[in-house]
Amino acid sequence: MPTVRGDGTTGEPPVRTGRRWWLPSAVADELDPDAGPPGRSRRTARDWIVDLFCFLLAVGLAFATADSVRHDPHIPHGLAVADQALGALACGALWLRRRRPLALAVALVPVGLVSDTAGGAELLALFTLAVHRPFRYVAWAGGATLVLVPVFSWLRPDPDLTYPGVVVFSAVLVLSVIGWGMFVRSKRQLMLSLRDRARRAETEARLRAEQAQRLAREAIAREMHDVLAHRLTLLSVHAGALEFRPDAPREEVARAAGVIRESAHEALQDLREIIGVLRAGDADDAGRPQPTLAALDALVAESRAAGMKVVLDNRVTDPAAVPASVGRTAYRIAQEGLTNARKHAPGTEVTVTVTGTMGKGLRVQVRNPAPDGEVPHVPGSGQGLIGLTERATLTGGTLRHGPTPDDGFEVLGELPWQPASGA
Repeated sequence: MPTVRGDGTTGEPPVRTGRRWWLPSAVADELDPDAGPPGRSRRTARDWIVDLFCFLLAVGLAFATADSVRHDPHIPHGLAVADQALGALACGALWLRRRRPLALAVALVPVGLVSDTAGGAELLALFTLAVHRPFRYVAWAGGATLVLVPVFSWLRPDPDLTYPGVVVFSAVLVLSVIGWGMFVRSKRQLMLSLRDRARRAETEARLRAEQAQRLAREAIAREMHDVLAHRLTLLSVHAGALEFRPDAPREEVARAAGVIRESAHEALQDLREIIGVLRAGDADDAGRPQPTLAALDALVAESRAAGMKVVLDNRVTDPAAVPASVGRTAYRIAQEGLTNARKHAPGTEVTVTVTGTMGKGLRVQVRNPAPDGEVPHVPGSGQGLIGLTERATLTGGTLRHGPTPDDGFEVLGELPWQPASGA
């Protein structure tokens, strides 16, 4: 399973436990986020096996070449001994090939010129250089070796092959070893690239999931504000009326208490449904159906029952034909306008006008005059109209709000109403 690291990135568990032993140390260091600095990693079990095989292969080639060197009448005995000594040193130096590939390859180029038995070690050093270093280093070391091949073939002629044949064979062998090493390097880089791409894909998927969760929470928070603000405003207004008019008639006190009780009950019910949506994880699987334009009459009736003076002028003949998202936004605009009027202009007559036709758009206007006298302060966050503006923008419409010339207030939303696809 992917793990989340301290820096916020994701990835597979460290490869050192259980899997690192069969990976090359250079690859394991790249895959392991806790690996140390390059060039200081410890050999894995696979590295020891491969290094031992390379050492034994170089020794075997050196022994095979040493036999021909000892029996070559053109080579003095002292030179043959020196040749074999250099070959033994070259084979031993292969244990440094992982930490100093460039230095080893450069050092073995002149050694290979004077020692037959060091030829196998030189080829393995070139292979290691091609695996662990960029091409520019391989080009210099390999180029120097290819340039010295004709010189070595001239100094040490082969009794069984012609001079051109020895040169061509040696050049092809050097190029094959370098090409094989570059192929191994490309394969490792591809593996690391795929692993890095997988890690990035996991990180991006996690970020997309977090963003989706954040957007869902924001949408639920906006919905919570729209649903509860209307109910809680009724509570605040009627509780304020009881506070400022303790000598009100018994009937008015009972009526205000009934509205407070009913609003509190409805607010708790809406809150339970919103929590149910959060627990279900999908707004479409929990809670009552979201209100649309067809529910506007019930909203106005509820506001009138709470004591507001509301005039509804709904000129849309078929509210059910309005798309659900547009109708829900229009409903929220009317709801927020009535809520704000109840807060800041109690006792005034609020006019709600809804007009529009399919293809031309939907227009929702909530307007109230200036209140008479001092208005009790009702706290509010001021986020309702901001959220409505964003909601209207998401549906492709606009929302404007502000004071009117007669010191009243107006909320005006203009929303698109396009025919349904296939209609």
